[in-house]
Amino acid sequence: MFGLDLSLTFLLIFCLLAACAFEFINGFHDTANAVATVIYTHSMKPRIAVIWSGLWNFIGVTIGGIAVAMGIVNLLPVEVLVDQNLNHSIAMVMALIFTAIIWNLGTWYFGIPCSSSHTLIGSIFGVGLAFILLPGSQDFALNWMKVKDVGLSLLISPVVGFGFTLLLMFFLKKLIKNKAIFKNPDPDKAPPLWIRSILIITCTGVSWSHGSNDGQKGVGLVMLILIGIVPAQFALDRTKSPEKMLVNLNQIESTYNKINATEISLDNHKSISVINSKIDSAKTPLTNVTKFNQMADKSHFELRKDILVIAKLSDNFIKVNEGNPEFIKLNLSNEIETVKTNIKSLKTYTEYAPEWVILLISLSLGIGTMIGWKRIVLTIGEKIGKTSMTYAQGASAQLVAATTISLSSIFGLPVSTTHVLSSGVAGGMVAEDGFKNLQSKTIKNLAIAWVVTLPVTVILSGGLFILLRWILS
Repeated sequence: MFGLDLSLTFLLIFCLLAACAFEFINGFHDTANAVATVIYTHSMKPRIAVIWSGLWNFIGVTIGGIAVAMGIVNLLPVEVLVDQNLNHSIAMVMALIFTAIIWNLGTWYFGIPCSSSHTLIGSIFGVGLAFILLPGSQDFALNWMKVKDVGLSLLISPVVGFGFTLLLMFFLKKLIKNKAIFKNPDPDKAPPLWIRSILIITCTGVSWSHGSNDGQKGVGLVMLILIGIVPAQFALDRTKSPEKMLVNLNQIESTYNKINATEISLDNHKSISVINSKIDSAKTPLTNVTKFNQMADKSHFELRKDILVIAKLSDNFIKVNEGNPEFIKLNLSNEIETVKTNIKSLKTYTEYAPEWVILLISLSLGIGTMIGWKRIVLTIGEKIGKTSMTYAQGASAQLVAATTISLSSIFGLPVSTTHVLSSGVAGGMVAEDGFKNLQSKTIKNLAIAWVVTLPVTVILSGGLFILLRWILS
């Protein structure tokens, strides 16, 4: 399989199945975020609700893009992904997956709505930090800029869920004259059709956005596995044209060469020199090549590294100089636009996921959504607030969650569906009767899980990575 011997093929299949298991657990762990409100407002029967949610989770992964997936992949730089010793890459993959599964299953068992996003990202942080401790490692093993973006998105999203649901409830009370939406659900009958329609639509939105964001994390995890274990096959999108890549590189080089070194700062001149050096390195294996399979196996990953460095340096160069008075005076805006266009094209060679990977994760998440949902649903539906969830509270929390998660997916930022929606439910409860309407024990457990997930998974995955690397060496 992919040119691997029997033992490595077995390990690859095992890692892929483990990644599917993580996404399956993610499905039934996070299902409550979409279905708790429709179940507790009697808008849908539980079994129908989870099947409906599973379907839209599947659709969300399938058509939701891969921006978040690439954000996950880019958290670890390429130096960590591929090592001269393939077993080290396997140790990395297994540490990530085992940590994520252990923590997700543990929190699910105790009915704590814990974030699968925090779990996976904490696992990635742990491996990266552990890599720093290894003899002869690089000075860094994490994309710290991406770490900052991800960290902020995970920290801010629960505040957004709570705050915007609180505000939405306030406006609904002021604008809607029909107060039926603010009443407790009648346990013996379904809500009025218009209320029920709103709740089902917002449930669908949360399910779709969960698939398009959380599902992408599974896609990113599988790509980490494939790039780490089979770089020759998956370091680059082999369905694309190497000739087009060469054209992009030539155009970038030609554009930079148009810039007169005597007219720009020394720092800019050095940046262009480094970029052109990497372009020369990248062009070498592409000479007289019409298909990527004509290249030597090792060349694929080396080419990937060159492309990533060229893209990173060019992005930094553009960011610094796009509004630079020096460049405006020299009328170099066209040159910058040409570089941006070609860099965007180059990134498509490294930022991709095969259709079978997306389908595999879609099925795992969708099927997982239909199983094991009751524990977390009970917490969301009954244990956050002291009073029963009203129609308005359920719809508001779901609308805010769906919007927040969808916007995060567009910008390629992973957020916690669990935290956004559970904090939204809390915001709805506070809007109804103040903070005294919250169950302190549940809120305390949620807060503890929110705080400890990252450090626990960082330590666990880092320790597992070092242990497995030593065992497999």
